[in-house]
Amino acid sequence: MFTAPRRLALTAAAATTLVLFTAGPAAAHMEVESDKAQALAENVEISFHAEAESDSAGISEVRVILPEGIAPGDVSYGEGPKGWKFATDDEGYTVKGAALKTGVSAEYSIVVRQLPDAKELAFKSLQTYSDGSIDRWIELDEGGEQPAPVLKLKAAAPGAKPITPTPTESPSPSATPTPTPTPTSEETEASATPVVEAASEDEGGVSAGVWIGVGAVVVVAAGAGVYFVRRKGAGAGE
Repeated sequence: MFTAPRRLALTAAAATTLVLFTAGPAAAHMEVESDKAQALAENVEISFHAEAESDSAGISEVRVILPEGIAPGDVSYGEGPKGWKFATDDEGYTVKGAALKTGVSAEYSIVVRQLPDAKELAFKSLQTYSDGSIDRWIELDEGGEQPAPVLKLKAAAPGAKPITPTPTESPSPSATPTPTPTPTSEETEASATPVVEAASEDEGGVSAGVWIGVGAVVVVAAGAGVYFVRRKGAGAGE
């Protein structure tokens, strides 16, 4: 039979072992927080703390897949490690730069134009080290080994409404073709007149010039006939 002191010692040892085994996997993780964690809040700064897990390499990049309701275009960079750059993509954003010293956590912040009307936001994150290894903080189960950082939101303030989405660049308008001017009635009549006159002149297939020539020939012939007739009469009288 166990004595009372021995029972206490065994109980304490078991409790210590349980704590060690349960605390181990959750020792390293990524955290997210904000002073304005409220649905539909505007211009909200959100801070992230990516804890270093590697004993041989430093953190060089953090990529985040944004939760539904936050567009990459509505996110801007706040502060971060010196020299690190911020860039957005179709799903979220990336902050990266020269690798931090081994064991140093990556801390940075972003500013969101407006938070969606939701109860919580999960920011799935991929934490890359200088040796190429990656910590995948993407599990939506908070009890998982690598849970995604989750920001819990308070209910929206009374009267808060979604603001219009960030406008996207509209394509450059194509050049509008210059309309062909419609001719006026005077221009139409002027352009049609020569055609009518030409048709009149050329009526019957003979132009006016030909008729004038024929008339001239007839006149000359008639004059010649008159001349010969008079001359013949004069000769008979002699």
